Amino acid sequence: MNIGQLSRLSGASARSIRHYEKAGLLVSTRQSNGYRTFGPDAVRRIQHIVRMIRLGFSLEELATFSPCMFTNASNVVCPNAREAHREKLADVERQISELEARRARLLETLSTPRG
Repeated sequence: MNIGQLSRLSGASARSIRHYEKAGLLVSTRQSNGYRTFGPDAVRRIQHIVRMIRLGFSLEELATFSPCMFTNASNVVCPNAREAHREKLADVERQISELEARRARLLETLSTPRG
């Protein structure tokens, strides 16, 4: 399928698809006219990429994941990527803690009488 078809089927923009390809997360072949052609698994692969981005992973992080992350048809986490998910969760929890501390300082500042 061409990039326009893939965009319609996956919901990702053509620009995003090119970006995923440039990052090494998606593979295409070139037709004689120079147009990209993607295989039928590209839709599911893009869906996985988008899901992982929504979880907070960068394209650089995704590039380090085992290929099983992109061949699994379900939302089950690939065993090789479990540690990356644990690390991402720890990072999110650290950020939450920092935000809660910042919130407490702001509330304390706002509750202090003026003058």
